[in-house]
Amino acid sequence: MHGRLTDPGCTIGTDPRADPRMVKALAQFGLDKHMPLPSATPDAPMAERLAAVAATEKRMGRVLEQLAQTLPSPTGVVTMTTTIAGVDGNDIALYITHPNPIGAELPGVVHFHGGGMAINGVTDLSYTRARENLAATGLVVIGVEFRNAGGRLGPHPYPAGLNDCASAIRWTYANRADLGISHLITCGESGGGNLTLTTLHKAKREGWLNEIAGAYAQCPFLSGRWYEQPDELPSLKECDGYFLTREIMGLAAAVYDPTGENAHDGACYASRATDDELSGLPPHVISVNEIDPLRDEGLLYYRRLVRAGVPAVGRVVVGTGHGCDLLLGGYLPDVFAATIRDVSGFAKSLA
Repeated sequence: MHGRLTDPGCTIGTDPRADPRMVKALAQFGLDKHMPLPSATPDAPMAERLAAVAATEKRMGRVLEQLAQTLPSPTGVVTMTTTIAGVDGNDIALYITHPNPIGAELPGVVHFHGGGMAINGVTDLSYTRARENLAATGLVVIGVEFRNAGGRLGPHPYPAGLNDCASAIRWTYANRADLGISHLITCGESGGGNLTLTTLHKAKREGWLNEIAGAYAQCPFLSGRWYEQPDELPSLKECDGYFLTREIMGLAAAVYDPTGENAHDGACYASRATDDELSGLPPHVISVNEIDPLRDEGLLYYRRLVRAGVPAVGRVVVGTGHGCDLLLGGYLPDVFAATIRDVSGFAKSLA
């Protein structure tokens, strides 16, 4: 056992497994200690939940913006924007980044940002830099401004964000020739990792799974059981407070699915998909961070995919906390580059 399972006072700053470069970066903001708790609990009145989510978005947004200033800013890529109609009649902004010139057809990546399906946005610098660095490897990357369950792009609970992500995939596939795309994968981290996976379940139910060649989910936020911390997911206790707390995760769930009526739906939380729903899915990569509360739910999902006959690869980014291989790329340049290469290599391998 490790972390808080052996020492309840352990933090990401004192855990001996933590990459010291990551700890130094987080310590600037006091985040090498236990994360601050939100101002509301998941059972608080909805107005209080939403206010707490909005406050978390503002507080963490300032931190992530400063961290993103150190991320690599590649040359030779350009970004264009377009707006498409969603299935709910709403407008969805897409940010399409590609090499300049684009040349021959390239793999496409439909990318969903993190934030527990509740906060953050496609134009946040962390996600912009991630898309630019992916595009610089020879990909066309489409960032999706999906509706959030809270924060500045909310409140739009499930299935609003999922519907927007599905609309973006279908538009990209239908326009792949004009975009210079040969085939496409879904990709995202944290809440975007869940959407990466749940869009496949939606596609399978609705009969358009053939439009997605594969899925690359990073530190996916997919169990819906963060507040209860079940024994079968020990990392939820082992790494609680390591850049994430069960209270923050539970609060995100409490605005994404406010009544809990979708708690067992695999299109809401991918981990709830049945074995039959997993079978027949396209190739996956499930990438997790070693000292992340979400590590074990990602690994469990990977093992279920393999048992269901899905071609799948599991990847553990050692020494890192939740999403830190991407968010702290300026402090962990070799780790950041390895993750970018792995996503790109996976997308290209499916040609």
